Amino acid sequence: MFRRILIVDDDDALRESLELLLSAEGYGVLSADCGDSALKLIEQSPVDVVLCDIRMPGIDGFDLMPQISRLTPGIPIILMSAHGTEDLAIEAIGRGAYDYLSKPFQAAEIRLTLRKAHEREELRRKNDLLERDMSRRVGERAIVAASDCMISLLELLERTAAYKSTVLITGESGTGKEVVARAIHAQSPRRNAPFVAINCGAIPENLLESELFGHVKGAFTGASRAKRGLFAEADKGTLFLDEIAELPSSLQVKLLRAIQEEEIRPVGETKSQDIDVRVIAATARNLEQEIAEGRFREDLFYRLNVVRLEVPALRERHQDIPLLVDHFLSRLREDLGKNIRSVSDEALARLIAYSWPGNVRELENMIERAMILTDGESIEVAALPPTIQRSVRAVVNGRLASAPGADPQGFALKPARQAFEAGLIRQALAQTNGNRTHAAKLLEISHRALLYKIKDYGIRD
Repeated sequence: MFRRILIVDDDDALRESLELLLSAEGYGVLSADCGDSALKLIEQSPVDVVLCDIRMPGIDGFDLMPQISRLTPGIPIILMSAHGTEDLAIEAIGRGAYDYLSKPFQAAEIRLTLRKAHEREELRRKNDLLERDMSRRVGERAIVAASDCMISLLELLERTAAYKSTVLITGESGTGKEVVARAIHAQSPRRNAPFVAINCGAIPENLLESELFGHVKGAFTGASRAKRGLFAEADKGTLFLDEIAELPSSLQVKLLRAIQEEEIRPVGETKSQDIDVRVIAATARNLEQEIAEGRFREDLFYRLNVVRLEVPALRERHQDIPLLVDHFLSRLREDLGKNIRSVSDEALARLIAYSWPGNVRELENMIERAMILTDGESIEVAALPPTIQRSVRAVVNGRLASAPGADPQGFALKPARQAFEAGLIRQALAQTNGNRTHAAKLLEISHRALLYKIKDYGIRD
């Protein structure tokens, strides 16, 4: 919901009545009787939406709009006028106003217009975030998401990236925790410094301390020369500690000290050296349980758990499966040299229904396998593994529900397709600021078809 609204009108009575109405609706309300006062208020206290009269002494509404937009880009501006005509409304929208209200108007009109403006801004915000994360590559990986839980995760990720605070990423194996860690680094001020990753469970315990902190020549048998550790390699950048729960107890103490004191001591060295490293840790285990069972230090947990990002399992974000499938098809086409463009409706139904215990990694590997087994341009059910072929659940209002023993041919594909299609239409309308003609071009359907779908799906644009 919009929190702060600015009313700009030289009519004192109208301004006061709108202030009372909108304050009662829970909005914070600012008001100005002219354009100059409005600009000063916006400079002092940012607002979320502006209700502005067109005809005012001094700066009129049309001239005020671009000045407000320069101070607060993208802010919805709703113009009002007591001299309303259809031509004036068209001109207002054409000049960039979100909407136009002809005076006198009912309270319900104001409420509805503000609600629609808020819904459009929410869709635009989600679409912008989705576009940025779908187009942003980290190495050869992209974060692909449309589900609410992943959009929320990406928003928290973006807010976290700007700071040096340690981050703990949790989630099942295969959910993409390292991809999230790399995205944090790529969006941070450290993006041009190294991103160094280590799997704490993949290196023998007797070598792990040297890997992390380095060693001097002769520090132990076989140390024929000095070696920089990964903390030193990651200086000014990010160190990603995967499978942090596998870290031996003796090294947990040294890691805690390195993070707290921002210094390390290589094996065999007598002096410490300063470091500037952001630490991101990840685990598929329940660290609280590991603490309770004495395998993980509580003080290290609290040091790592400053910001926690929980990556949802794929079964909790089935709305993302069609997007992920398209993403993997596009990425693997060149690698495999196969011109496979799509997955059949029936095959997609099985993919959406499957529980994906191996998460995104399992989906990616399955798509690669299916592409290898496919000769045409579309992956069919026969190319899927038997366990996925047998997966059947019903889709009710866009949510999956178990349907044991259901006939595979009876899988409720239509509601799933409709939910996904409605989401794409909303994104297209948000991207085109509600312009249906342009949205139809983005969607590659006719304008008439788009109008029918908007009506059928009850989409408010």
